[in-house]
Amino acid sequence: MSQTKAVNTEKWQGLDGAHHLHPFTNPKELKQQAARIIESANGVYLTDSDGNDYLDMMAGLWCVNMGYGQKDIIAAASAQIEQLPYYNAFFKTSHPPAAELSGLLAEVTPAHMNHTFFTSSGSEANDTVIRMAWRYWDVLGKPEKRVIISRKNAYHGSTIAASSLGGMEDMHKQGGIIPDIVHVEQPHWFAKRCELGHDLDANEFGREVAQSIADKIEELGVDKVAAFIAEPIQGAGGVIVPPETYWPEVKKICDHYGILLVADEVICGFGRTGHWFGTDLYDLKPDLMPIAKGLSSGYLPIGGVMVADRVADVLINQGGEFNHGFTYSGHPVCAAAAVANIKLMQKENIVQKVHDETAPYLQKRLRELGEHALVGQVRGVGMLGALELVKDKENFIKFDKDDNVGTICRTHSFDNHLIMRAVGDAMIISPPLVLEKSEIDLFIERAWKSLDLTQKDIK
Repeated sequence: MSQTKAVNTEKWQGLDGAHHLHPFTNPKELKQQAARIIESANGVYLTDSDGNDYLDMMAGLWCVNMGYGQKDIIAAASAQIEQLPYYNAFFKTSHPPAAELSGLLAEVTPAHMNHTFFTSSGSEANDTVIRMAWRYWDVLGKPEKRVIISRKNAYHGSTIAASSLGGMEDMHKQGGIIPDIVHVEQPHWFAKRCELGHDLDANEFGREVAQSIADKIEELGVDKVAAFIAEPIQGAGGVIVPPETYWPEVKKICDHYGILLVADEVICGFGRTGHWFGTDLYDLKPDLMPIAKGLSSGYLPIGGVMVADRVADVLINQGGEFNHGFTYSGHPVCAAAAVANIKLMQKENIVQKVHDETAPYLQKRLRELGEHALVGQVRGVGMLGALELVKDKENFIKFDKDDNVGTICRTHSFDNHLIMRAVGDAMIISPPLVLEKSEIDLFIERAWKSLDLTQKDIK
């Protein structure tokens, strides 16, 4: 590391520590250990201000699906910022990037979804879901249908409304929860197996957890329930892949009671599962579908809600003015980046490549890490994966929360120039879709080394 780099790092860390309040960070701890300064990126690698390269197995924050440095996306954003850097979509106005993007989204999303409401993020998209679900039932003369059922340990964003939809207790303790949001069991077979201390049939568990939704509807009264929301695969909750029986039962329940099904595709969307959307993988046919992250591969902030035709028909033809929106809904530069991103995905046939080649290889190699003494379960689909670290893998005994084993492993991962995320004691990955097999091999090598060092520390 050169002296110039060291001086620059110290300067940026000083400014950051003095003035920058970070998301999901203990500011006192950050003051004691300065932030890592990421200065540049290319492909699937990040470079910090000291010149160290890191294999980014989290695609930034689940979002850089097409990898860093894509010239097509950069050029599209640059050209648009020169031509029309901003205009709003209020007052019967639009612009070419928003119009083109809405058409492209109708092309790549499920066939019954042909309308988009644009936002700037997944959190805003899920706020919009609440407003839209309530408005839909209000227009149909059922304003009392306001309760939205979600799941424990779910993550749907961090605004007050979106965090209320989520089921993370630590967030609720700090911000409360808005009325008319309730939570049921999550389909996390491994956690339940550890909790019970005895064997548990996964498919039976999937049906039981789905039934908890029906039980909650019966408890509340179907005349009060507007919707059920869930990610096809829980992301920030720890990459929770549901048992095979779960989603078919959930679909039947939503159809039986006539409530809206909301599939949060903020993480699972745009190729992450080896399909364009997680709803394609599970054949969900949702009524509302929040999107963000991979929509622009994270190059610029943009999100939205895909609206099923039957819902759009009510809102458009019966609803009148929808009093909802954002200054940056359909921002022209962000929309132009998203258009370029989707066209690049189509040109490179990346979803098919993930489905046929890289995802199967990643999942195969990921299971090899299950042989490590610390790994009690390996789970994953497509370009999503998790390693559940346990104290005793033979008897399904987890570490105590205060052991901070996931945090220890994450630190070793960074030291080994590998970025994984810790959710409790689950080490999770969500790499760029452009990851090659040689880079998967490098990930396995560095992950195994990180697990070895973690095991040595906790002994």
